[in-house]
Amino acid sequence: MQDETNTLSYDSLYIGGEWRRPLSAETLTVTSSTTGQPIGHVPLSTHADADAAIAAARRAFNETAGWAQWQPVERAAALRRLADELDARKQEMARRVSAQNGMPYSTSINFEAAVPAGVLRYYAALLEQVPTEEQRAGVMGGSTLVHRTPLGVIAAIVPWNFPQTLTFFKLAPALAAGNTVVVKPSSETLLDFALLAEAVAAAGIPAGVVNILTNSKGLGAYLVGHPDIDKISFTGSTEVGREIAGRAGRLLRPVTLELGGKSAALILDDAELASNTDALFFASLLNNGQTCFASTRILAPRNRYDEVVAFYEALAKEAVVGDALDPATTIGPMVSANHRSTVEGYIQRGIADGATLVTGGGRPDIEPGWFVTPTVFADVDNSLSIAREEIFGPVLSIIPYEGDDEAVRIANDSEYGLGGTVWSSDPERALRVARQVQTGTIGINHYLPDFAAPYGGVKDSGMGRELGPEGLAHYQQLHSVYL
Repeated sequence: MQDETNTLSYDSLYIGGEWRRPLSAETLTVTSSTTGQPIGHVPLSTHADADAAIAAARRAFNETAGWAQWQPVERAAALRRLADELDARKQEMARRVSAQNGMPYSTSINFEAAVPAGVLRYYAALLEQVPTEEQRAGVMGGSTLVHRTPLGVIAAIVPWNFPQTLTFFKLAPALAAGNTVVVKPSSETLLDFALLAEAVAAAGIPAGVVNILTNSKGLGAYLVGHPDIDKISFTGSTEVGREIAGRAGRLLRPVTLELGGKSAALILDDAELASNTDALFFASLLNNGQTCFASTRILAPRNRYDEVVAFYEALAKEAVVGDALDPATTIGPMVSANHRSTVEGYIQRGIADGATLVTGGGRPDIEPGWFVTPTVFADVDNSLSIAREEIFGPVLSIIPYEGDDEAVRIANDSEYGLGGTVWSSDPERALRVARQVQTGTIGINHYLPDFAAPYGGVKDSGMGRELGPEGLAHYQQLHSVYL
C-alpha cells in the first residue's frame, strides 16, 4: 500500500471516453478520515459538464452500431475485460476507499476491490444465458414477440459508504442491458472514481458509454430533472430518495431507490453466540456501522438477555479501533467530522432517553481522525430514537422480547425494511421467523447479499431491486410485437 500522505491530484473529468478539463476552475480537497489531512484534489463538475456527459452518453446510445446494438456476447466480453482491469487495480482501489471514508482495509479489499469485478462477471454470464426476446402463444389468435430493449441514458447516483460496490450494483446491469451511464459519486469518495475511469478506458469500453462526474452543489438534482436522462438509480438517504421519487413521478421517469435501514437481528433463545462471533460482528458492525443493511437493533430473549448484552459488550470491546489502512483494524473512523458529530448526538440522546450505556459512548484515545468507540446500549425500548432512526455508526441497541411472536412484532415495528438477520440453531424455526419479517432481504445465521438474488428494501428503505435477473430487468423496457 502507498503512504497515505502522498496526495493525488486530478484536473480533468472522464467524459465521452477522454479526460476533459471541467468548465470551472473550482476544486475539492479530499481528506483522510484517519488523519484529517488532505490526500487529494479533484475538479468540481458544473451543470455544463453534466450536460456534456449526458450528451456523450446519448450519442453512444444512439449510434447505429453503438453499445445498445452490440450482441449480448459482445457486451459480455467487454464486461469481463473491465472486470480484469479492476482486478489489476484492486489493492490501490481498496487503499483509496479506506483512506477516504474510513472503511477498514480488511473490508475494502474484500468488498470495494472484489465485488465490482464479481458483479460484472455475473452479468456477463447472465447475458449469455438469458434471451432478450421470446415468442409467446396468444389467446386472441396469433402470437407475440416480447423483446427486451435498453432504456437509454442512466443517471447513477451513489453514496460514500460502499462507493465502488454500490456503483456496480447499478453500472454492471445497466451496461449489460445496453444502456449508457453517467455516474455521480459522493463528495467524500472521489479518488477511487478516477481509478475506475482509468479501468474503463483500459478495458476498451466505447467512448460515452461510461461517464464520471464529480460532485458539486445541486448536481444530483440537476441530473434527476435533466430531460435527456431516461432512468435514475439512487442509493442514499430516505429523505433524498423521497425527493427524487416525487420529482421522477412528475416526470414519469423510472427510478430504483435503495435507501436507509434500521435492521433487526433476532437472537432466538436457541441461538449459538460464540460460534457465530465473526458473523454477528459482520452483520451489525461492518464498515464501522456505516452500512445501510446493518442489524443494529439486537432483539434478545429475556431469558438470555444478560448473556446477549455481555456478548455484545465483549464484541465491542474486542474490536480493533484504528487506522483504516492498517490490515488489523476492524473499526475505523467515521467518514467525516460532521458525521462523527451526528453519531455522537445519537449516543447522547440514547443516554438522555434512559437507555443503559453498557460500553463505549465516547472517543478512543486516538488522534487525529474521526473515531467513535463502538457503543452498546441495553434496556432499550423500541420507541427510542436510537432504535428507530438510522445512526450509521458503531452503535447497537439491545431490545428485550418474550417469545418469537413478539420478536417479529418488534422487528416489524419500524419505518424501514432493508435487511435483517435471524440467529438460531434450528434452521426450520429460523426460516419460519425470517419469513414473517417485513424486509426486502434477511439472512439466517449470517448476512451477505448474493449477486444472483434481488437486493433492495420495502417501506422507507426504497423501491425496486438491484442484483439478480431482476436487477437486469430494471434497466430494460418491454417491446411487444403482435404476430
